[in-house]
Amino acid sequence: MKLLAPLMLAAVLAAPAFAAEDAKAPAKPDLAKGEAKYTAVCAACHGADGNSGIPANPKLAQQHPQYLAKQLQEFKSGKRNSAVMKGFASVLSDEDMTNIGGWLAAQKAKPGFAKDKDLVALGERIYRGGIPDRQIAACAGCHSPNGAGIPAQYPRLSGQHADYTGAQLLSFRDGVRKNSVQMTQVAAKMNDREIKAVSDYIAGLR
Repeated sequence: MKLLAPLMLAAVLAAPAFAAEDAKAPAKPDLAKGEAKYTAVCAACHGADGNSGIPANPKLAQQHPQYLAKQLQEFKSGKRNSAVMKGFASVLSDEDMTNIGGWLAAQKAKPGFAKDKDLVALGERIYRGGIPDRQIAACAGCHSPNGAGIPAQYPRLSGQHADYTGAQLLSFRDGVRKNSVQMTQVAAKMNDREIKAVSDYIAGLR
């Protein structure tokens, strides 16, 4: 009995450490549930596989799952303002958001293309080098040279609809979208032509 006591005490003391580790582990998405919920709630606007065919609605395929879950949570809370998206996000639980994000991340994004050949060179200069004399940072610094983004922090932009990207930059600039201080600061210094140019360039990134 004397030998068992120290072992039992050690087990009791170790238990909270294991519990803490389990609590920190991120929930693993259930892709089957994610697909089912996405199909029921999201597919009509964003495409069956996350490749929206509507220029005003973003492509979500291959997007970073943590970023997607964060945006859904912020639509639900109202931190990111959209009456349409708030309605859809409000019916989703945190688990639903994790599952949807995981499923979308596993879908292959279809490439886009730039349309305005007169502006694409300007867009490339801004994306890759920023506008130094106005302290506008290069988009590539956060979203990577090919638009792949940085998981959990900065979204994938490659191939995104120019209409959608442009609308978001305008929303940041005009104070309508308020859920990214960095993007508000960048967009605040850009004019309409620069926003259109960089949005078109992003659409053609591979």
